[in-house]
Amino acid sequence: GTGSINSDYKDWEWSADAGERARLLQSPSVETVPKTGESQGNGLGATSALGAVFIVVNAALGAGLLNFPAAFSMAGGVAAGIVLQMCMLIFIIGGLVILAYCSQASNERTYQEVVWAVCGKVPGVLCEVAIAVYTFGTCIAFLIIIGDQEDKIIAALVTEPEEAGSGRWYTDRKFTISITAFLLILPLSIPKEIGFQKYASSLSVIGTWYVTAVIIIKYIWPDKELVPVEIPTSPSTWTAVFNAMPTICFGFQCHVSSVPVFNSMKQPEVKTWGAVVTAAMVIALFVYTGTGVCGFLTFGASVEQDVLLSYPSNDIPVALARAFIILCVLTSYPILHFCGRAVLEGLWLRYTGVTVEEDVVRERRRRLLQTISWFLLTLLLALFIPDIGKVISVIGGLAACFIFVFPGLCLIQAKLSEIQETRAISWWAMVSYGVFMVTLGAFIFGQTTANAIFVDLTA
Repeated sequence: GTGSINSDYKDWEWSADAGERARLLQSPSVETVPKTGESQGNGLGATSALGAVFIVVNAALGAGLLNFPAAFSMAGGVAAGIVLQMCMLIFIIGGLVILAYCSQASNERTYQEVVWAVCGKVPGVLCEVAIAVYTFGTCIAFLIIIGDQEDKIIAALVTEPEEAGSGRWYTDRKFTISITAFLLILPLSIPKEIGFQKYASSLSVIGTWYVTAVIIIKYIWPDKELVPVEIPTSPSTWTAVFNAMPTICFGFQCHVSSVPVFNSMKQPEVKTWGAVVTAAMVIALFVYTGTGVCGFLTFGASVEQDVLLSYPSNDIPVALARAFIILCVLTSYPILHFCGRAVLEGLWLRYTGVTVEEDVVRERRRRLLQTISWFLLTLLLALFIPDIGKVISVIGGLAACFIFVFPGLCLIQAKLSEIQETRAISWWAMVSYGVFMVTLGAFIFGQTTANAIFVDLTA
């Protein structure tokens, strides 16, 4: 049958030149042509299939890597962690393929536009709000990571590492995070355009691969002073396995930036895209599994939420890994803030009915207000939430929505919109798969969010 997608989205559409909206959450290395009815699907993109694999891997790998050893510990060991990843990977890849299918059916080029066009107003608004909250939470996590790594680097530089933060005001965690944020992050977050995205992408790839290599090497050739630790081999309770889900969702979440990547391909075909995302997710799986397994087996149940904190401060290869992570986060924060700000700007333009052309003067003032407010709120929360695990436990639930809930809703609505005289078995199978994805995503979101609120945040 032919797809007949909801037209409600058009009722809410704003100007096609709505500034940052056109580039919302586009992967840093993606160059796409303007969306037109003629260009869509005619292979006018510039990205090869191999290039798309690299971009998707780049989008998936990030600072969430640091939390995977702790996730294996929470899951109850290596076997439980690997099995959980493999099971979730099936649905992660399925969600990416569904988004490409719905992007072609709706002729839309970004994640939230696909949800708007296929599912209608309410899911579209919820999707945009979820993106804003997710990027906000990720910015908090980035600032916490900066503080974690700077603490260790400073401890290695001062004369008495164990008392580095106790006697000197300039080594205090709150001061180091604040001065770094004000001097480096805030100036990069204010501009309307972000021209350094490609460089940030390359730096992020180098940093994550180096961190993984260091953790694996440190496991194979451990330090002599490392004390043997207890290695759990099974989860304490069957529900403990679910505690690792937020980290896995946070780590593999590349779905929001996947739609622009798909549309940037020379041949944007769903079948080709399926091979691309399968290869990309397998690569990401090896990186995350290598980091998680080796970090967990090195430190066992005592591993820190940020695995680099478990290593000695004076370890030079690990210190270099910390420097890489800081640089990655410094360049990634402005990109994530840019994405969240674009969502807020788009919501503002839609509900006020003002076009960008009519609002040029006030746009700069509003952008400054949005940027400074966003920056100060994330900094304040990062100063008083020192544990990255608490933040990931919250935003990991939202990542599950991007991976499971919204793609599942899109698949259900797309199949329901098909005009067919009879419903084939494959049609019922696809609808059932969509329902299962939504149910699974809702369960993960509810379970992890409730756990974060009643266990982590109240602890």
